[in-house]
Amino acid sequence: MIHSPLLGSTRSNQFLELEPSWSIVSPDFELSFRYVDLWRFHLDLPATDEDLLQQVLSEEELTRANRFKFERDRRRFIMARGQLRNILGRYLGTDPQELAFSYGPRGKPHVAAPVGFNVSHSDELALVAVACERNVGVDLEAIRVISEFETIARRFFSSRENAALAGMQDLERQEAFFRCWTLKEAWIKATGDGLSQPTESFDVAFGRDGPVRLLHVEGKPEEANRWKLVGLLPAAGYIGALAVEGLDWELRCFDFIV
Repeated sequence: MIHSPLLGSTRSNQFLELEPSWSIVSPDFELSFRYVDLWRFHLDLPATDEDLLQQVLSEEELTRANRFKFERDRRRFIMARGQLRNILGRYLGTDPQELAFSYGPRGKPHVAAPVGFNVSHSDELALVAVACERNVGVDLEAIRVISEFETIARRFFSSRENAALAGMQDLERQEAFFRCWTLKEAWIKATGDGLSQPTESFDVAFGRDGPVRLLHVEGKPEEANRWKLVGLLPAAGYIGALAVEGLDWELRCFDFIV
């Protein structure tokens, strides 16, 4: 259950409250078209773990890490990227340091087929989604007060989403903003379209009174039927979302330890 000034103690039964159901150990690390695996790990690890994770990064990744202005951001990048390599290496039976990433035309990373994956981190928490022969996207946000969230919504949400947001009670609206934002980000990341897909050109359902889902994509009348969206409450103070191509899959959730 999330306990925060924004969410209070209200339970949203359309969002998965995953905290009690994370497993520490994966049963196999075997890819299956039947399952989508969601991994959770923390980034505030001891310096010894940072040293170990830094050793699996490529020269390009180390260069990226050193470009960060703040040490906090550098550390988080190393932790997230190193753990991502460890997770993918287990699925592929490959030394994490030997993994080679390629990038789509809009910058989405890929590894060897048939692994589909996506990663998101915010503050000191990270999520990695892994699927077999499916496009997948995940997004995570640490809950905080954003005074201008309505201005942001008017710019980036669709008219339908803004109307839904405006119809909510004041105490619910900022939580709903994060629900909508993460769902939209997860779907964009899953498609790999990046900034080429205007965020106001598609609608998601994100309210408490019905299931979260992709409702409509401008110019693609059948697209909404190809995707399943899942809202996530992965830890106290966080909201996330998962978007997966296809409907015939089950979600498994695991904690990953260095």
